[in-house]
Amino acid sequence: RVRRRLARFFRQVHALLLKNLSFQRRNAKANAAIAAFPALLCVLLVAIQAVIDGELDRPPFRCGCACVRRDGGRAGAGACAATECGVQHSTATQALSCAVPAPPRWPAVTQVPDTPYRALTPLHPARCRSDGGGGASEEPCPVAVLTTGQNRRLTEGLGRGFFPDVPPSYYFGVPNSNNSSYIDELSKIVPGTSTLPAHVLFIEPGFVPNSTLYVIQRKCIWDSHNTSGSSDDAMPIQLDVKCVQGLSLWCRNSAGMNDHFYKGYKGGNKRRTSNEYLAGYDFLDTSKRRFHVYVSYNSTFSRDNGHHPMTVLRVARLVNMASTTYLKFLRGPNVEMRLEYLKEMPKAAMKIRLDLTTLLDALFFTWTVQLLLPVMLTYLVYEKQHNLRLMMKMHGLKDGPYWMISHAYFLSLSAAYMMFFVMFGSLIGLDIFRLNSYSIQFVFYFLYINLQIVLAFLLASFFSSVKTASVISYIYVFGSSLLGEALLQLFIEDITFPNYSEYIYWILIKNYHSTCLLGQWLVTMELVPGFALYRGFYELAEYAFSGRQMGKPGMQWRDLNDPINGMKDVLLLMSIEWILLLPVAFLLDHRPTWHPLFLFGFMSTKHSSPTLIPDKVKQRSRKDQDHLPSKSRDFVTDMWDKGTVISKRKVVKKLLKEMDMRNMIICHNLKKVYPGKNGNPDKLAVKGLSLALRKGQCFGMLGPNGAGKTSFINMMIGLVAPTYGTAYIHGMDLRRDMNEIYANIGVCPQHDLLWETLTGREHLMFYGRLKNLTGAALLKAVDESLKSVNLFHSGFGDKSVNKYSGGMKRRLSVAIALIGNPKVVYMDEPSTGLDTTSRSNLWNVIKRAKKNCTIILTTHSMEEAEELCDRVGIFVDGNFQCLGTPKELKARYGGVRALTITTAAGHEEAVERAVARRCPGAAKVYGVGGTQRFEVPRRGARLDGVLGAVEAARRAAPVVAWGVADATLEDVFVRVAMDARAAAHVLS
Repeated sequence: RVRRRLARFFRQVHALLLKNLSFQRRNAKANAAIAAFPALLCVLLVAIQAVIDGELDRPPFRCGCACVRRDGGRAGAGACAATECGVQHSTATQALSCAVPAPPRWPAVTQVPDTPYRALTPLHPARCRSDGGGGASEEPCPVAVLTTGQNRRLTEGLGRGFFPDVPPSYYFGVPNSNNSSYIDELSKIVPGTSTLPAHVLFIEPGFVPNSTLYVIQRKCIWDSHNTSGSSDDAMPIQLDVKCVQGLSLWCRNSAGMNDHFYKGYKGGNKRRTSNEYLAGYDFLDTSKRRFHVYVSYNSTFSRDNGHHPMTVLRVARLVNMASTTYLKFLRGPNVEMRLEYLKEMPKAAMKIRLDLTTLLDALFFTWTVQLLLPVMLTYLVYEKQHNLRLMMKMHGLKDGPYWMISHAYFLSLSAAYMMFFVMFGSLIGLDIFRLNSYSIQFVFYFLYINLQIVLAFLLASFFSSVKTASVISYIYVFGSSLLGEALLQLFIEDITFPNYSEYIYWILIKNYHSTCLLGQWLVTMELVPGFALYRGFYELAEYAFSGRQMGKPGMQWRDLNDPINGMKDVLLLMSIEWILLLPVAFLLDHRPTWHPLFLFGFMSTKHSSPTLIPDKVKQRSRKDQDHLPSKSRDFVTDMWDKGTVISKRKVVKKLLKEMDMRNMIICHNLKKVYPGKNGNPDKLAVKGLSLALRKGQCFGMLGPNGAGKTSFINMMIGLVAPTYGTAYIHGMDLRRDMNEIYANIGVCPQHDLLWETLTGREHLMFYGRLKNLTGAALLKAVDESLKSVNLFHSGFGDKSVNKYSGGMKRRLSVAIALIGNPKVVYMDEPSTGLDTTSRSNLWNVIKRAKKNCTIILTTHSMEEAEELCDRVGIFVDGNFQCLGTPKELKARYGGVRALTITTAAGHEEAVERAVARRCPGAAKVYGVGGTQRFEVPRRGARLDGVLGAVEAARRAAPVVAWGVADATLEDVFVRVAMDARAAAHVLS
């Protein structure tokens, strides 16, 4: 015996690869549009960037300039001799673009709390904050400094030296304020300001005109003064100088001091009020031989969340206060360490530019990358919805090659998509691509697109409609991005949230849960692939923005070790998800053959062993029959004995012992039971079917909907496993040799499962390769198949299927089923929807094909069954009710002749009486408009008697037309089906 083996794994991969290449070549425009979409976006961004740059090149955004005379004076009404540009001639917006070759010097000041928020002391109750009528108090609240240390006397003594007394000349204003010597004067005292700090010191906001400068004293003996002058670069200074009292308060220890600081915030006290301190000093074990101090300050002004430019905190003066008071303690009041000034680094001129990266933020890039998900998901669901994957599986394609090739296609498409995005984004100057390390970006994009592909496979398991999958996927794409912008970003920028590394450390190593609840929420959110993608782009955007501001590269590999950098966590999470979701998606894709509780099968009480289910069915049937009256039992037994079904079972048992290879198909006691759901009983779809078919036969299965024909075919082609029994295809066991069986069977489904853009030849080449055909044998088989279905000539075989008529598509489906000379072919309604000519041509193809194989044909067309089938079985209620040739069944179960007589109106009764006299057993079926039909039993009424009835009717009434016919196969089918259902109703 000769068997064809199924194509090996890599041959299936090769077959599917060539098919997909042909398919994608025909869809090249769509693929090019998908891959070029990022390029189109980049072109749009270039246009928007050009418009923004044009706006920023206007004078309101360029460094301010003024006309000056040759002698240095200001220009008057005459011609401008020279132009001077600089910060001193610019507005706050223009100053950003000015060059600062010699940055000005600024006195070091402290961050003084605003009056309404200063900490209250026992000596200064709440009335110092206001005058009771909503205005300012006449006696403002002092600023307090908390101190602690191991030596209280030393600590309190050092605290009293924090605020040196000012000379008497300050009582009337800051001296020499009209030149730069005011910096030297201010370095001798402790100045302060309540303005917000800047992120650079080209301008100290505390010295902006009309600001208030505080001079902190132990005791104020002067109120306030106005002073004016200019800085190093001639910037005008006009200040309101005020004296504010400074107090040094003792705390028992650092814990008490921290408690005061904590309660000073609104969230740290029940009254929800602010009580801010100037600073805190913990002198620890400071002595005459050792200077050891911790300085505490308010860091909330720094905006230190890792994602914005940090401000320059006013801490230098606080440190100098501690150093100066300690030196005076050691060496006397005349020794001091002055902090003269602070100065920013020089800055070159620059144009104000707004990078679209900062404008678009991570939201735009997350949207753009995730737009590939609906494309991949609809591709997978399309093949599922149109049963194209099922068709490939019925011809032997394994899931491994399908997943490999589909994954490779999606990976190639995604890689091209991202390559265009990064390449064009870099060309147009997007900092998120240009400044960050390309190797980090490669790893990030590679991990995510693979995770996104697995996510598409996972989601495809839950959808069977392309429209539903498309809508849900787009909702996910835009929803996850928007939630990332609105919710995830808040958690990322909250420094109280531990990162992933900290969360794993505390949970797995320290086994400490309570403090990491927030970190757990952040990690849980980033398990959603869309959120992980948003976090990655967020980090890239922030590092690109920082790099651009500071003139250095963006994110580098060394930056992954930064505690505030979340990219390392994102890469780790995506890697883990990719590895874990891949087998989960694969198992969900196998839901028809894989049970999710297969590891806990011993705990299940629902399913019984396959060998026990049929016995229970038999026992139940016998018990039911025992309760029936004798007449009903005889009727049921008679139904099951019809058509030699019982004798065929005995023949099958004998054939199983001999294993006669002339029989292509041997089914023995084949049963399929579907477990009941929601408390419903089990469904017996196929009940102990036994059948033997030889080569060269076309066997027709006739049966009503729901009879079990589909379950039987699905078992025979390996889509579902039989509950009990087995079948042999050319000697191969259905339970063990399914891979070899696939190479020896063909399937023609009821509906044409074809790729519209592929040609007929490409279809046959693909399925031929799945049947392990190669080289010249493959080409010959394809040509012969096209010729056999009349698609070879006129180039029809090389035309796309979308140009085929319905008949041509049907003939191609039959050719696919017959490619490679299979031993067994299953055809489901092969001529459905065809016109008479196309149906006749298709029948001729099937007649020629059955000479070399065995065909099992399911149909509702009795004409088709009589034309094609050598044997017919009527399948009702899970089993064959009768078997035989069409003529045998009509002779055995027809049992009647159909007599039709048409007369003039009003003579119906005369005709009916005449027929009843000559054929006593005749039964009237119907009578409409003078036309009457009678069923005359074959037994007891020979043909001459029927003709005599016609002659008697002609004498009794004017007969217009008459006819006599034997029972058709349709009559047999209807009668057997109705009797079987009646028997089932009696049993129930």
